[in-house]
Amino acid sequence: MNTYLRMAGLGLGAILSIYAGSALSAEIKPSPEVESSGKLSVANTLDYAPFEYIDAEGKQAGIIVELAGEVAKLVGAELDIQRTPFPSMIPGLAAGRFKIAWETFSANPDRLKQVDFVMFIKAGIAASTSPEKKDSFTGDLPMCGKRVGVSAGSASDFLVDTLSKECTDKGHAAIEKSVFNSSTDIVQAVLSDRVDARMDDATASSYFEVTSKGQLVVLPTLYDVAPLGLAIAKDDPATADMMVAALAELFKNGKYQEILAKYGMAAYAIKEPYFVNSMDSLRAE
Repeated sequence: MNTYLRMAGLGLGAILSIYAGSALSAEIKPSPEVESSGKLSVANTLDYAPFEYIDAEGKQAGIIVELAGEVAKLVGAELDIQRTPFPSMIPGLAAGRFKIAWETFSANPDRLKQVDFVMFIKAGIAASTSPEKKDSFTGDLPMCGKRVGVSAGSASDFLVDTLSKECTDKGHAAIEKSVFNSSTDIVQAVLSDRVDARMDDATASSYFEVTSKGQLVVLPTLYDVAPLGLAIAKDDPATADMMVAALAELFKNGKYQEILAKYGMAAYAIKEPYFVNSMDSLRAE
């Protein structure tokens, strides 16, 4: 009787909201691995602010860390981030060493031969340099002849090769590419004049422009605007369904927008998360 009275006091709208929320949560089915282990295991570099990093107190932080934590709550699991170098992630998924690699992957035909994706954000690629060098990046091909740092195996790594070929095809000097394993190492390389610029996705570039307190500036040209996603093993519908459903709930309950806004990345939100197993599945945002 007391239970009935409490429910009655909530009003019809609140009761409907409770049942709607329960039904939605029930649709988020943990994958067999999560259900059996009680853990949501995610491969991540923990070295790519603002998406993931170790903060001043030694704690895991960032957009992906927080989103993964919310997903773990929705599936009733403990979050287990397995620190993994970026170049090892897609091979690790293909070899079955883990089920989820949560970074900001762009989809391309070569990657889609090995893994599938769940898109959750969008960004382009931008270059950052020191204020003193900003005016030296001019013309239609501003990167020609410049020393540019990139993260190994990233979209920026491949983009610089393409841009360098454009430079040489048009009679300009090639780009001198330097490959790093850590995004913070590239920042330090720019600050110490070992490279002229760093090429990275625009979201991270914007973050480092703010946190460097004026030591880095983002150049205006934006390349390859596209959705970005986490990667999962090929043909793993249980993991794909779990991640799409859980992220969809975070989009609906406002947590997704809240977390992006916290890190100044609200402009890079997409309309909804979605599954990609071919280039035809990609959506224009």
